[in-house]
Amino acid sequence: MQEFLKRLKLIDSFNLELKIQKSDFVERLKIHVKPSDLSMFSDSFSVFSANKKEYIGTVRSNDFRIKKRKRFFDFNLPFALANGTLTQKEDSLVIETQINGFPKIFIVFYIFLIIFYGVFIMGTLFVDEVGGNMPRIAFIPFIVFHATVMMGMPYLFMRRSVKKLKYDLEREFYFLTR
Repeated sequence: MQEFLKRLKLIDSFNLELKIQKSDFVERLKIHVKPSDLSMFSDSFSVFSANKKEYIGTVRSNDFRIKKRKRFFDFNLPFALANGTLTQKEDSLVIETQINGFPKIFIVFYIFLIIFYGVFIMGTLFVDEVGGNMPRIAFIPFIVFHATVMMGMPYLFMRRSVKKLKYDLEREFYFLTR
């Protein structure tokens, strides 16, 4: 499943080497991250929070798990979740980060869509009459187009979320060294 999601560009990773001590970096990162457990509904009401921190999650001395916080009137939903490890090598810090943009709840969503469209197509093929003189098979291209849009849009949103979080984290990590 990991390799399939990597090919779909829903999982990405990057490594950074920064000239900073690990303890300093962890303290600076904690300033920008609101503590949260990152469960399924953990950031449901964070839109209404007065907190100005950009990320939510957990930051420990050797690793972190963060995601972007939802914002009011921000239509780019933050699906992506970053997991990273921090390793000190002499005078530099190595950050290995993996970004996963495919929430587990979407497995249920896609299974439901496949079942729904499968039943709809089978129902269209086996119904006796569709709207008078119109052939039954004429509905199939519309249904396939609709299914493609309904499955493709969430994929594009997740993919964009991964790309945006990767860009933001690379900038943020570099900024934290200054």
